[in-house]
Amino acid sequence: MSQICCGKFKHEKNENLDDYFKALGVPYLIRKMICSTSPQLEITSDEQGNWTVSQITMLKTTVAKFKLGEVFEENMPGGLLKSNAVLEDNKLIISSTGPNQEKVTRTYEFSESHCILTLKELKSGIEAKRHFKRSQ
Repeated sequence: MSQICCGKFKHEKNENLDDYFKALGVPYLIRKMICSTSPQLEITSDEQGNWTVSQITMLKTTVAKFKLGEVFEENMPGGLLKSNAVLEDNKLIISSTGPNQEKVTRTYEFSESHCILTLKELKSGIEAKRHFKRSQ
């Protein structure tokens, strides 16, 4: 199942992204900058179970490297996240806890042609989506 998850994806559109980052306490100017980006998404996995999720923009590239089911750390603008990833059917789900104990999930749902990234802030229940089209 990991093969459908791997590939390169081009950003198409966002839904409710500003409200999501507002719920996380991201300052206005940074939210506007993030919402205006059109990132490329690249996901790889190898035979040893090492996964890499990269979001690439003109301003910054963020990379998460992990193994499924193992806790890993991610440096994000709001601080250090403790995260854990699982694979369920055609979904890669990353659950994270932030420096102020805020909890978020990122669910990457894959089809042959697209990836929809659903971001959810668990306390408020606010969700956002980023739509990507498979490019490779």
